[in-house]
Formats: sequence, C-alpha cells, structure tokens
Amino acid sequence: MALHPVVEQVTNRIIQRSRASRAAYLAHLEAARIQGVQRGALSCTNLAHGFAAFPANDKLKLREYKQPSVAIVSSYNDMLSAHQPFEYFPKVIKDAVREIGAVAQFASGVPAMCDGVTQGQPGMELSLFSRDAIAMATAIGLSHNMFDAALYLGICDKIVPGLLIGALHFGHIPGIFVPGGPMTTGISNKEKAAIRQRYAKGEATREELLEGESASYHGAGTCTFYGTANSNQMLMEMMGLHLPGAAFITPGTPLRDALTRAASQQAVAISQQGGNYMPIGRIVDEKSIVNAIVALHATGGSTNHTLHVVAIARAAGIVIDWNDFDELSKVVPSLTRIYPNGEADVNHFQAAGGPGFVIRELLDAGLAHEDVNTILGHGLRAHCKEPFLGADGKVVWRDLPVQSGDEAVLRPASNPFANNGGMVLVQGNLGRAVMKISAVKAEYHVIEAPALTFDSQEDFMAAYKDGKLNRDFVAVIRFQGPRANGMPELHALTPALANLQDAGYKVAMVTDGRMSGASGKVPAAIHVSPEILAGGPLGLVRDGDLIRVDATTGELDALVAPDVWAARSMASADLSKSHIGMGRELFAVFRNAISAAEEGAATFPLPSPIQTTVPLHDGIDAGEIMPGSDEDFLFRTQK
Repeated sequence: MALHPVVEQVTNRIIQRSRASRAAYLAHLEAARIQGVQRGALSCTNLAHGFAAFPANDKLKLREYKQPSVAIVSSYNDMLSAHQPFEYFPKVIKDAVREIGAVAQFASGVPAMCDGVTQGQPGMELSLFSRDAIAMATAIGLSHNMFDAALYLGICDKIVPGLLIGALHFGHIPGIFVPGGPMTTGISNKEKAAIRQRYAKGEATREELLEGESASYHGAGTCTFYGTANSNQMLMEMMGLHLPGAAFITPGTPLRDALTRAASQQAVAISQQGGNYMPIGRIVDEKSIVNAIVALHATGGSTNHTLHVVAIARAAGIVIDWNDFDELSKVVPSLTRIYPNGEADVNHFQAAGGPGFVIRELLDAGLAHEDVNTILGHGLRAHCKEPFLGADGKVVWRDLPVQSGDEAVLRPASNPFANNGGMVLVQGNLGRAVMKISAVKAEYHVIEAPALTFDSQEDFMAAYKDGKLNRDFVAVIRFQGPRANGMPELHALTPALANLQDAGYKVAMVTDGRMSGASGKVPAAIHVSPEILAGGPLGLVRDGDLIRVDATTGELDALVAPDVWAARSMASADLSKSHIGMGRELFAVFRNAISAAEEGAATFPLPSPIQTTVPLHDGIDAGEIMPGSDEDFLFRTQK
C-alpha cells in the first residue's frame, strides 16, 4: 500500500530539517570506520592489554586480526528483576560466538536504576540523568576500539535509550539489542491499581499494599504493564534492532536462550568480516525514527519517549520535535489495549500476536516505512514474524496468523480501538506540553478549573492527606524540570489524583516534570517546555488562576487578563534540597548543561561537521571524507 501522506510529509520534513546534522553524523561514521578489524589500529602494547586475560584460543584469534570481536555491553544487576536474567547471558553469547569462529568480550557494564524503586524518592531525581550517564558508560566501554560488532543487553526505562545513544556515537559498529523478557503474569493490573487507591485513601494497610505489590512484581523479568520498559522493547522491534519477536519471550526459557544465541551469531554476520556489514548508524535514520514514533502511538506507549526518541534521533544527527509526534498521532490508529490503556499485560499482548502483528498491520496500512535497514539486512517486512523453538533447539520464525488471537487486546488496522494514537501536543500561554489521553475518558479531555500550585510532590501529598483537595482544581506542580531537579516522574501522585477524580471532582495536572511511562486515567499536561528555570511561563501561575487544559483543541492556557499576566514576576523556590544528598551533587553538571524537554533533555550536542584535517587512518584526511546518503549506502551494500 502507498505510504500515508501525513507519514510521508512528516518524514520529508524531518529529512530536510536534519540535512546538515545528518550529513555531519554520517561523515563521522565513515571517518571512524576502519577497513579490516577495528583492533588493527591498535599498537602491540594496546592489543596485548586488550586480550591479556583471555583464554589461549580466543587470544590467538584476537592477535591474528582475522575474526571479528563482539562487544558485550550489559546493564546486569541482580537487584532489579528485569536485569537479573542478564547474569548468565555473557556465557551464552561467548559460546555462541565461538561456535562460528569469532570472539566475544565483555566490554562494559552500565548503570541500571529502576523508577519503580525510586518513585517518589530522592533517587528519582537522578533517573533521567542516568540515561546520558549510561550513554557515556557505553562509550567508555567501546572506546578501547577492540570491537567489530556489539550486543547491547538492556530493557528498562532509561537503559535502552542510553545504550542506543551510546551505540550511535559509535555508529560505524554494527549492533544488536538483546532483551531479557518480561516476568510471568501476576495479579491483574486492575486489582493492583485498586489496592494502591485504597492505600492512598487510608483504607488499606502497608502490609496489604506490600502483599499486593509483591503479587504483581513477583519474579525475574520486566514488569508486565506497558510502561517505558516495554515501550522500549516495542520500539527496538519496530526499528529492526531486535531479532524478530525477541521482545516478550520470558526469561529462563529455552526459546529465550535460543534467541540470545541467534542474536550473538547475527552480530558476527553483520560485522565487516561477516560479509553483511550493517552499522547501527545506518539502521537508525529518519525513516526508522518515524517508524518508532508510529509504533509508539499504535501501541499507546510511554510519554517518556517524547524525550527519549528525540534524544536518540539527535545522537544520529536527526532533528524531531513534538509537532512530529502530534501530527503522526492524529493519523495512526490505536491497535492495542495493554495496561494502563486496558486490562491486559504484555504477556497477553504477545499471545495475541505481539510486535510482529503490529508491524505487519502498520506496513499493510501504509503507516510505516518498509524500505529501511535492519539487523537482518534491508526491509522491515522480515520482522513481521514470530519466533519458535525448532527441533534442533535453534530459533525458527513463522508467519503470524492473519487474525489477532484476542481482539480485546490487539486489533488490525482496519478495526482499531481508536482512530488516533492518543498522544497530543497542547500549547498556549503556559508553554508546550504533551498529553497521553488513550487511557483518559472523553469527559475528562477538557478540564477548566482553578490552579493550585505546588513546588514539590511532597507538598501536594500533604495537602491531599489534610483533605484540602476535595474540590475541582488543576494541580500545577512547578520546579520539576530537568534544570531544576532532574525532571522526576510524579507517578506517585496518580492514586491520589485518581481518587479525587473517582469522587466526582474535575482534576488535572500541569507540570514541567514527567508523569510516568504508565500515565493513566487522569489528564496530565507534562514536560511543559520551557521549564521555569529556562524562563517558562509556568512560573507566572498563581493559586486561583483559571487553567484550561483541552486535549481536543490543543489548548494549555491560564485564562488571565494579558495585562495582569504581563505584570507578574516569576515564582521562585529553594531547590537546594534537590541538589544535595543521594548523590545528586554529582549531577550538577547535568542540571547546568541539559537541553529543553522538547530537545530530548539531552546533555550532548547535535553532530557538527568535522573540522580537523589531521589524518585519521589509511592516509585519509577528514576533509576528504564523503559520507554519502543512506540511499548510497544501501545501493553499495545490496550490489
């Protein structure tokens, strides 16, 4: 089917907008690429350090400069359920790579923090910054220049975006993302949410709440609701960075291990020595970024990706903004109902057809680009498959059934749950913000109520517990932007807001902070940009101002007379308590250097042209490098 005109229009606009920075990125990519093994550029002393502790056979392969070396970059720790399965992945990977004559080395570990643990705690103020710290840790591991391909082991909120940003700064190296899979299904999400709301009302004890939470988060693997972690996995599938259908296979199963082995050997195949060279910087291009946004909308994915996808694109020299998200959301249908947009979890989604079904439906409807590079070569159609365990213990892929296995969870594009993606841009005299409305009932899409301002979520919860919020209001949670305190998620406020909404009050939230990858049924205009510390007008709001949040028209306004508004001074707050303790003082450089939310809340610049004329390798000067377009690269690799 022909590409949808809006998808085509947005893609072309992104290509034009990104022309200079994408060309600069591709020039950097080509400058870094070495014909032959990467470690061939190292001196004997360098190389000896690089394999000193390796077994004799692996050491021999590394010193002969013939076989590729595959880097393992892992977010393993055994405290967090999603990352605990990665403990044994390196052995599986090394054995699989040795089987085909190559070598794998553990290049680096990266930090992995859990928003579920830090939610509502001081540590949450490091959460967003951890993404760029992970990118830096990835770069440090790859900077040894020993590697010809890489496997990135990550799954949760900031980890996958951070790994991908780091990988894209080594865009000449082929890379594959290797997930760990979700935990098995626990108690229903509806039951879990009900216990949380009862606890917020004081109707459940802490012991009852902990019992409910433990029955939900009960084993190894990713949390099963469709928050940022599982949105990450859907996007890696849609961008062709996973083996098809790898996302939602539970850990500790033969199929999970077989997928890991297959990914390891595919990484060798797409190295320069493997004969099917496919660097990650050529996979992530303007079309694949558009595909990622489309998949996000089609599945009701995390609002955090209005930051992360922007930052990922930026790392590859691609410039996108919230207008792109908004325009695509208007034409991309909602194909899933996964909690918090429904009752099902990702295991139900996988059983109904999973990512391959969604990709196929979007391609067939002309809503996604098929002509993109992936880790399998060229063309996204190859990722419309489902993995199974073959008789020999290896993965085999089969075509998906035409029909969804459960249309209460997953539907075809011809019969969607909604005709839009449920994410909207709202803007006005309060700035620009995003709203996720796929789980918000239609009667709450427009809220007009007096403002109540709070400078922290603790202040909000104190007012709630004192019974001061039993009224219609818009909670304006200020000084929550990246410059102020790291832009924490405010998901801990969800049960209280939901209780007030259930009690019949008209409530909404407006904040320059984040809400959650699991944004739910209460309308929330989040990521307000510019934030107050960047001169954002949210700092002009006063208690009692009538605030209009309208997801139907895209309005975000304080209904205050223009002369009164113009005469106001900016609010201030003592932010020192958010800058010291729990390691937050170490991240002052991030707070001082971070970009606006709509620019990805990133601490790194867009690629710029290479200025140096110092010889790089093989007698080539930087000024002589001709990056070529992605189309030129595709032509060369297909010849």
